Amino acid sequence: MKTKILLFLELLYVVCSSAFPVVPEKKEEDTQFAKKYLESFYDFKEEKSSLLKAKNLNHMADKIREMQSFFGLEVTGELNHKTLDMMKQPRCGIPDVRSYSTFPYSPKWKKEDVTYRILNYTPDMLQADVEEAIAKAFQLWSSVTPLRFTRVYSGQADIMISFAAGFHGDFYSFDGPGGTLAHAYPPGSGIGGDAHFDEDENWTKFTTYSGYNLFLVAAHELGHSLGLGHSNVFGALMYPIYMAKDTRDYQLHQDDIDGIQALYGSPRESPVLPTKAFPPQEPTELTPAETTTEMSPWPEPTRTTPSKPPPRPEDCDPHLTFDAITTLRGETLFFKGSYVWRKSPYFSEIEHDTISSFWPSLIGGFDAAYEVDKTDRVLFFKDDQYWAVSGYSIESGFPKPIQNLGFPTSVRKVDAAVHDHNTKKTNFFVGNKYWSFNENTQSMERGYPRKIATDFRGIGHTIDAAFQKNGYFYFFHGSNQYQVDIKKKKLIRTMKSNSWFNCQKY
Repeated sequence: MKTKILLFLELLYVVCSSAFPVVPEKKEEDTQFAKKYLESFYDFKEEKSSLLKAKNLNHMADKIREMQSFFGLEVTGELNHKTLDMMKQPRCGIPDVRSYSTFPYSPKWKKEDVTYRILNYTPDMLQADVEEAIAKAFQLWSSVTPLRFTRVYSGQADIMISFAAGFHGDFYSFDGPGGTLAHAYPPGSGIGGDAHFDEDENWTKFTTYSGYNLFLVAAHELGHSLGLGHSNVFGALMYPIYMAKDTRDYQLHQDDIDGIQALYGSPRESPVLPTKAFPPQEPTELTPAETTTEMSPWPEPTRTTPSKPPPRPEDCDPHLTFDAITTLRGETLFFKGSYVWRKSPYFSEIEHDTISSFWPSLIGGFDAAYEVDKTDRVLFFKDDQYWAVSGYSIESGFPKPIQNLGFPTSVRKVDAAVHDHNTKKTNFFVGNKYWSFNENTQSMERGYPRKIATDFRGIGHTIDAAFQKNGYFYFFHGSNQYQVDIKKKKLIRTMKSNSWFNCQKY
């Protein structure tokens, strides 16, 4: 009898195995999807070394538990069906936190009158319906705070709103239909406060099964534009997952109200003017050329891969060195060979890309780079030539010889460059000397070159890269960087070059 039972069980196993075959490819696909999700929203970092495989699995399990806890799932650390299903829900592109929260350092608008501008429109909806959805979204927040929002039709606004697909100029590309629906930046200068919506989605005026309600998504993203992070309170507007619901008489969840009032306080007791969606004057009509420019401010670049570049160095390699460093639109860009690391004040993760992803006609291996006083213009130097880039477009007439800037013919390359935002002058480093270039007069200053060691106490070597931040110069030499007080021109401390990358601090 025992033998018959064993035979029956073996037969049953064979039948079940045939009916429900294991599909390792699907499991691997889900694992890779989960890794990408955790990297994007839970700061998961995978170790590349095969020797650290066990560490990777434990770290990933910890991040899965963190995600399961956030969404109120059973906390197992395993990539089960419920966890995967939650990961695959359409959502906001900002990382997750717990209950209502603000961004690090609680950024907020330092004024109660905030302006916004709609740069372009989705073809999925009538323009009037887009305008109404955005105005209603602002009204939601102004109804519980002292804030007032005014729409402007030209120039720079505090909050710039746009629709775009894929790569759209802020280093955080959209991913096509589903997945990330939109993202927004916390209050601040430049790109701070701006909200971007993925044009690959189908945007709708009403809640339907065939698209995403623009009012609901816009209201959520504008919460970020005002300084709120995500909430893990199910039903709150700032919950990261898109939830379709009837928007008639829609009101904020108490958790959202608590969050926004923690930043801005309650409405004034006396009546205030409502959010102004439409100012009295007629909007300025855009010419066809102007419309085209605003519909696609930064076209997606053509990606060329003539040959496979060498592998990107690891972030936390203690011997990591950089060719050049510059700021751009509030971010700091670190260049090495054909790669660029991007550190944003809005996100904790370090982003990685190839230089050709953003400037297809530029070849990596820069010698120096600097941003001209936050004008959205960066100069790149390679050998005896330089290029001027406005945003993500190379200006016509470049490259030009560096002698155009006033260098003697004996200078064949620039080692590093850094722009001083206070004096409007740029220091160019060549060997053990440096030049000072006046950006206002576009000419070299008299009395230069001077020795680096003489004017910058404690710096007795050549400089590979440099940039300015928070009142300091940072000079890089090999795998070390040196923090220098700009006013005193004195060395403050020495660190490893990769100390900006969330590695061990030195």
